[in-house]
Amino acid sequence: MFSWDHYSDQPSIIKDKKLKRKIYLKTLPSFLKLILTNLLLSPFILFRYLLGCKCHQNQSEIFALGVSLENQTPDTFKRLKELKVKHLLVRFPLSKIKEIQRYKEFIDNLSDFDVMINLIQDRSHIEDLELLKKDVRVVFKTFKAVKEYQVGTTINRKKWAFFSVEEYLSFYKTIEDLRDSEFKDISLVGSSVIDFEYHYSIRSLFNFYKIYYDRFSALLYVDRRGSPFNTQLGFDLFKKIKLLFCILTLSKKSSNDIYITETNWPISGTAPYAPTSEKECVSLQEYSYYMVAYYLISMATKCVKRVYWHQLEAKGYGLVDQISNKEYPSFFAYKVMVDFLAGKNMLKYSIDKDIKEFEFEDITVYYSDGGFEKSFIKEGDLDIFANEYKEGKVLYRWKIC
Repeated sequence: MFSWDHYSDQPSIIKDKKLKRKIYLKTLPSFLKLILTNLLLSPFILFRYLLGCKCHQNQSEIFALGVSLENQTPDTFKRLKELKVKHLLVRFPLSKIKEIQRYKEFIDNLSDFDVMINLIQDRSHIEDLELLKKDVRVVFKTFKAVKEYQVGTTINRKKWAFFSVEEYLSFYKTIEDLRDSEFKDISLVGSSVIDFEYHYSIRSLFNFYKIYYDRFSALLYVDRRGSPFNTQLGFDLFKKIKLLFCILTLSKKSSNDIYITETNWPISGTAPYAPTSEKECVSLQEYSYYMVAYYLISMATKCVKRVYWHQLEAKGYGLVDQISNKEYPSFFAYKVMVDFLAGKNMLKYSIDKDIKEFEFEDITVYYSDGGFEKSFIKEGDLDIFANEYKEGKVLYRWKIC
């Protein structure tokens, strides 16, 4: 039923039309519940959003990365130390339970970092909850040092094996019940909805299941819109994050801590490694621009606890081309962000102009999607990329106040 695309590290699209029709018919009752839930709650959510939801999340540890056992290179661990990130996300597919020792060796080598494991679902573990319970118990016992788990991923894409939100809720509850009875020191993160499809997030937060998310996760991609300042249905990235926070504040099934556990842009000219068509891909320069903007916007909202960039090494969308083992320009952009901004909180921002301003305690970041050919930058500013790019192009300027 499912096949894996090893180039882009995701399941292949389900092409069997009969199978797709069968799935839709089977999940029709669940879909109707989703629609009804959203119709009932949308007025309250909209009212809450218009009133304004104030966030006060500490952004000092917002920088985080996804790392992959399959994509690792001889320089993986050296690069992680160079980037100085503290928080890492590692996928563990439950379908590879027999290979768990390989993953243990990999994660043991990450002992200097705070690792969260993403438990990746498959149909066997969705349909057989006893099997799920048995294998997750093995996972919890094997990775004793790991205290945080993201339960499932991309739950609103059928190619990822969940056919309905109800299936995910049963999946999550089984793992939560196991945690509550045997592994009380572990935190669980959900509900792992991808893209700006909050109707699925809403259903995962408003239901009759006795569940609770210790942290709320979203795979909040905005890559199909180009710049994160561009809008979708009137919402740019800033407004999307604010809306998600407002939804959380109405639910009693989650804390208000938001983890964005996946986001990136596909890189032009990297097919078949790019996870989208060439139409959605961006240049290496644009990738760096948009990545920096994504983090600055997330910090400006004060609603996001962590953003896990997906991922360190991946030819079609990462910071490093794992095939050639060479860093993309975005690798250095990420390094500079961490060097200058890790441990700091944003004081104020201005994002209504072409040149955006983000002010921190001792530094102000000026940002523009198009670079800084204009002469508004005064002498004495620090050209952070002058020594990093051979072509001599300065992508961003940081003014030391």
